[in-house]
Amino acid sequence: MSLTLYIGNKNYSSWSFRPWLTMKATNIPFEEVFIPIYTDAKDKQRLLDVSPAGKVPILIDGEVTVWDSIAIIEYLAEKFPQARLWPQDSALRAHARAISAEMHGGFGGLRRECGMNIHRPVRAKALSEEAKENIARVQEIWTDCCKRYGEAGPFLFGTFSAADAMYAPVVHRFRTYAIEVTPPVRAYMDTMLAHPAFAQWTAEALAETLMIERFEAD
Repeated sequence: MSLTLYIGNKNYSSWSFRPWLTMKATNIPFEEVFIPIYTDAKDKQRLLDVSPAGKVPILIDGEVTVWDSIAIIEYLAEKFPQARLWPQDSALRAHARAISAEMHGGFGGLRRECGMNIHRPVRAKALSEEAKENIARVQEIWTDCCKRYGEAGPFLFGTFSAADAMYAPVVHRFRTYAIEVTPPVRAYMDTMLAHPAFAQWTAEALAETLMIERFEAD
């Protein structure tokens, strides 16, 4: 039975982007179902009918329902070991999982102040010290990974992995809000932006017409 991934608006839903990109980039076949988020009670109920968490993304695999981006990625890693979503070396795998968990549970200032909004005109905005510290930490993570593993390829752990998917929305945030970055970070961002699956999500997000007013104020 094929996999079904429920996602929200591609322009705004950073959490949907992560497993979608994971699957597209590693050629894991799936059916995509779009349910608008931040709209009305009817769409919210559609999500609740699929998962009691009532949030995207949601992965359906037969009788199995998995919600939450990183849980979906872990499920896929076990189901499709050939996709090599995590590095094969145990030390690298631990490193990749650690920075992915840090992304999953942290960077609150950056999330609040620089929400993913792909069609927003590129321009800078005033940021809090917390957001600036978050930005510095992300750049530190990316620079460290590329320095350690860059000989194996241009992604965080050489070849594309789940860690790249976990940080993919931040690439858009840095671009959209004209964040000043170092040359190594810019090179990594260019690598991600040029990835066919990343580019596909971006193009489809730009084609969306549904606007959420509260995300368009800045």
